[in-house]
Amino acid sequence: MNIMHTMASEARTTQAPKRRFYSPEFKLQVVGACAQPGASIAGLALEHGINANIVHRWLREHSQGILIRRQPTFVPVTLSAATEPATAQPTADIRIEVKRVNTTIVVHWPLAGGAACAQWLRECLQ
Repeated sequence: MNIMHTMASEARTTQAPKRRFYSPEFKLQVVGACAQPGASIAGLALEHGINANIVHRWLREHSQGILIRRQPTFVPVTLSAATEPATAQPTADIRIEVKRVNTTIVVHWPLAGGAACAQWLRECLQ
């Protein structure tokens, strides 16, 4: 007979177990399935690969109003008409500041040349 030491340090894995994340939509779907006549909470939990205690917690949260589907709300925004187009600002530019030990380099690049600035920055960072 072999005796297995479950608490031995050799038996432990090096990775900590990761917590599972369930979306609110999925939780509500499982809670809704539990509300069907003749539904088994343990059976639904087993079917979805979830511990039944978690499903019971979701049911409790749902009855307390904690687990609800939040609908995105529309927030109307009013914009005032601009007096000048945004491209008419000659002072708009891209500012890049690079700090190394005790040296700081500041580069100002015209906003119109954004693509060229991005290419230059890619080459500098390689």
